This record gives sequence, C-alpha cells and structure tokens, in this order.
Amino acid sequence: MLRYVSSRLLQAVGLVLAVVVLNFMLVHAAPGDPVETIAGASGGMSPELMAKLRAQYGLDKPLPVQLGVYLGKVVQGDLGYSYFFNLPVTQMISERVPATLLLVLSSVVLAFVVGTALGVLSARRPNGVLSQFITVLSLVGFAAPIFWVGIMLVILFASVFPILPVAGMRAIDSTGGGIADVIDVAWHLILPTVTLSLVYLAQYSRLARSSMLDVLGSDFIRTARAKGLADRVVLYKHALRNALLPVITVLGLQFGNVLAGAILVETVFNWPGLGRLAFESVLRRDYPTILGVLLFSSIVVVVMNQLTDLCYRLIDPRIKTS
Repeated sequence: MLRYVSSRLLQAVGLVLAVVVLNFMLVHAAPGDPVETIAGASGGMSPELMAKLRAQYGLDKPLPVQLGVYLGKVVQGDLGYSYFFNLPVTQMISERVPATLLLVLSSVVLAFVVGTALGVLSARRPNGVLSQFITVLSLVGFAAPIFWVGIMLVILFASVFPILPVAGMRAIDSTGGGIADVIDVAWHLILPTVTLSLVYLAQYSRLARSSMLDVLGSDFIRTARAKGLADRVVLYKHALRNALLPVITVLGLQFGNVLAGAILVETVFNWPGLGRLAFESVLRRDYPTILGVLLFSSIVVVVMNQLTDLCYRLIDPRIKTS
C-alpha cells in the first residue's frame, strides 16, 4: 500500500506541474491586457506609466521567461500579487477557500446521498409509480442549467416566498461567532447547495438505479436470496456495496465539474468563495489570481482522484487483492 501511494503521489505531482504550465499558456494566450484594464478602471494612464507597470509585473519579458519565473515562485509557494487587489494571491485564496469548500462539499454530500438513495428506491420496483416519478425528476434535474435553476430560486424566494436568504453568506447585521453565526451561515447555504447539487443528484440517481438493477440480477444476489436472507439485507449489505463503485467513480471524476459549477452558483448568489474571485479576476485580466485559483482547483481535483482510487481498494476486495 505504501509503494502504491508513493507511486500515485509522484504521478499527481507531475500532473499538477503539467496543468500549471498549460494554465499559464492558456491564460496568457487569451485576448486582453491587464495593464490596459487597470488603465481603463483608473480613468486613463500615460504610456510611460503603462510601460512602467508592465516592467513591474514582468509582462515586458518573453513568455518563456515569464513562465520560468512563475514556476520558480510556485515551487517556493509564492503565487505572486494580484494586479487589481494588490494583495498576495495566497492570502486571497486562503480567505476564500473555506466558503467554497463549504459549498462544494455540502453539494457533493447532498447529491451523493440523496441521489444514491433515490436510485436504490427506484431500483427496488423498476416499473412502479415511485420509480417513474424519480426518473422524470432526474431527467428534469439533469436538463436544467445550473445558472437558470439559481436564478429561478432567487426569484422564487426573493419575491414569492421570501423565507430564505438569496445572497451572501451571512446577514448584514451578523456579528460573527457562536451558534447563531453557524445557523446564519447554514441558512444562507441552503439555496446555493440545492442549486449546485441538483444536476449531480440527478446523475447519481440514474447511475445508482442502473447499477443496482445490474447487480440485483447477478448470481450472488440470487444465491443470497436462496439462502433465505431478508430482502433488506440483500439490498443494502450485498447489492448496494457493489453498486456504489460506478457512482464513486463519477463522484471523483466530476469533482472538477462541481468546482466549475460553483463559479456560476457563487456569482448568482453572491457567495464569497473562489468562484466569485475567479469570475472577478477574469473580468479584470488579473493573471496571478486566475492562475492561483486554477492551481488550487487542479490540486483539489487531483487529490480527489487519488482518494477515489483509495476508496476503490477499501470497497472492493478484488481491487485490494490485485
């Protein structure tokens, strides 16, 4: 196991390095000039001052030289300074990470648990009314765009049923700290979590249903029932464990999609996370901040993929043996 983990870590480091280089090239290949954006935001700037800013940010050097300087700083843990906010990128990311992780993890857990449960219920009686209802609900959830769902929920709970907050992470008069602050954050978390998890909940439901139907038709399930085991034991102890593998696969692979979806959700609900920071940085051509957010997201996705492989070995004894 130690040798396996070490090998996977080396692969992860190489993958992250390749992603850093690719992100750097793509960001700098995009149209737009950070200095011109800063000049426009400040109401104008002389050519001499613009040239001085380019030299200060290192934008006057050839792209390979900029890449080498950036990689050297990244290895040292220095992600640079934001062009627009004039703050260390590491500090800005660390301040926004808790909000994004709270939103993403809440959405992933809700989608995984509820989606798998709906899939299992649907597989118990595939031709029943409940199964048909869950199928229709899953198709609607899968087809609805995330930003559209968020906007509809904002309209619904801002004007029709004003019972849930539709913007921000805390109330304006919140003092912070204590159980009251936890309840306040949880109250503001409901709509963003439901919005972000809806499309993935539908996917997990369909996948869990298909996987459960396939497992329930296996020989070992028929053998378990022939032994006289209760239907509940056969369903949840024997069938569900084998049916979870495809769901966990999709869960690990789609974590990056959840982070991407968080950008839209955080923008709609004004959630103060990395997604909102990335959106603002793209509009302002803030290269260091964009690259910092992409680097953090890449590391999270790679780590989740490694954890998915480890979960395989814990769930399926055949993988552990091989």
